Amino acid sequence: MTRRDLAVIGGGAGGLVVASVAAQLGLKVTLVEKSGRLGGDCLHHGCVPSKTLIHAAKVAALMRRAAQFGLPEQPLQVDLAAVNARVQEVIARIQVHDDPERFRGYGCEVLLGEPAVFVSPQELRVGEKSMHARRFVIATGSRPALPPVPGLESAGYLTNLDVFSLSVLPRRLVVLGGGPIGVELAQAFGRLGSRVTLIERLPQLLPLEDSELSGMLRQSLEAEHISVHTGTNVERVEQRDGTKIIYCTGVPALEADAILVAAGRRPNLDELGLDAAGVRYGARGIEVDRRLRSSQRHIYACGDVCGPHAFTHMAEYQAGIIIANAIFRLPRKADYRVVPRVTFSDPELAQVGLTEGEARSRGIDVKVLSFPFSQIDRALAEHEEQGLLKLVTHRGKLLGASLLGPHAGELVHELVLAMRAGVSVATLSATIHAYPTLAQIHRRAANAAFAPTLFSPATRRLVRWLQRLVP
Repeated sequence: MTRRDLAVIGGGAGGLVVASVAAQLGLKVTLVEKSGRLGGDCLHHGCVPSKTLIHAAKVAALMRRAAQFGLPEQPLQVDLAAVNARVQEVIARIQVHDDPERFRGYGCEVLLGEPAVFVSPQELRVGEKSMHARRFVIATGSRPALPPVPGLESAGYLTNLDVFSLSVLPRRLVVLGGGPIGVELAQAFGRLGSRVTLIERLPQLLPLEDSELSGMLRQSLEAEHISVHTGTNVERVEQRDGTKIIYCTGVPALEADAILVAAGRRPNLDELGLDAAGVRYGARGIEVDRRLRSSQRHIYACGDVCGPHAFTHMAEYQAGIIIANAIFRLPRKADYRVVPRVTFSDPELAQVGLTEGEARSRGIDVKVLSFPFSQIDRALAEHEEQGLLKLVTHRGKLLGASLLGPHAGELVHELVLAMRAGVSVATLSATIHAYPTLAQIHRRAANAAFAPTLFSPATRRLVRWLQRLVP
C-alpha cells in the first residue's frame, strides 16, 4: 500500500490549487481525477467555454447594432460549428496550464481515468492501487441537476456538458431555468440566431438577485426578442415528428428543436465511498465546518461538493483555507461575508454583500444610494447606458452593492475591496476616479449620500453667512 501525506480527489480549480501548493512544499501528494484531463467543469464545460460563447454572441449583437455607431449594417449568418471551434481553441490554450506533466514536475503523483473510492477513513482505492494518506481533500465539483419532468429524458435535452460542442444552431430553443447559466446561454443563443424561450419556476428571473435590477435585465432580454416566463412550471415534455413539445402551467404549449436544462447543480458524491469513510453528507453536499473539515477531521472538502457557493473563485478561496489548516496547521476559518458573484449577461449583473431586499428582511434600517449608467459619460459614449448601481448602506458603511450595467463584473471589485477594508461611503465619495471611466459610477452613487445635506436650506444659509463674515 502506498503511503502519502495528502490525497486530493478532483482535478478542478480547488483540487489543483491544494495539490500544487502541497507538492511544491515537499509533501508526498497524489491527485486523482476520474476523467482523462485536469481542469474540471469550469474549464471544459462552464466558465471558460460559456464566456467565450457569450463574447462571440456579443460581437454578433454589436454587428447588428452597427448603425447605432454610425457604421454600415452588415448581413450576418452564424456558423455555430465555427463559433464552438473557437470555444474549443480557448479551452485548449488554457488547458496547457493544467497539463498533468506540470504537476508531476512539482513532485505530485497524478492519476487519471479512474474514480477514487474510500475503503476506510484512512484508505483510498484508485483502480487496482490502494493508498493510505494522513489527510484527504475532496474537490469533485458538481454536475447539472435534471428536473423531474415526465418525458424530458426520452425527448432529449442539452446541458452545459454538451452545448459547447453543437455544430448546428437550434432554430427554436427552450431554456429550463432562469438562474445565471440559463440567462447567460439564453441570451447568447438568442443573439446567435435562435428563437429562445426562457422558463423559470420562481416568480423572479435570477431569484437571488436584487428584484429591481432583475426586472431591468428581464426587460433587456425581452427587448432582444427572448420570451421570458416566470412563475411557470414545466409539466411534461413530448416528442412528435422530431419536434419537442413542452407543456407548462399558464403558457400555451411550446415547440422546440432543442431543450437546454439549466435548473441548478448537484454535488458529485457518487462512487466516493463516503459512508465507508464516515463522512457526513446530504443533498447539498459534504457537511464541513468553517475550517473546511468534514465529520472526519482529516478529510477536507472544497468547492461545489460542499458549497455554500458554486463559484470557481469560491473553490480557490476555500483551497487556501485548506492549505492553511491541513498543511500549515493554522486554524484559519472561511469568511463568506464579502463574496462577489456575477451573471455574465449583457448588461452584466454583479452583487456583493446584501441586496436591498435581504437587508430590509433582516430589519436593518438601510439607506440605498443609486445612480444610473445613463448619466455616466463613458457609458453614453459606448452606447451602453442600460443599468443602475445600488449601494446598500447603514450608518455610512457598505452592507452590499447591486450593479447592473456594462462590465459590472469588473466594476464590482472596487466595492468588494471597500467592504472588505471597511471603507466608508464618505471615503468612496472622496476617492478620485479617472474621467471618462465607467468606474465613476461608484463616486457618483456615493455622492448621493451627501447631496441632500450639501444643498439643504441650512447649508445655503451657512454659505451666505460665511460670505458676509469672511472677506
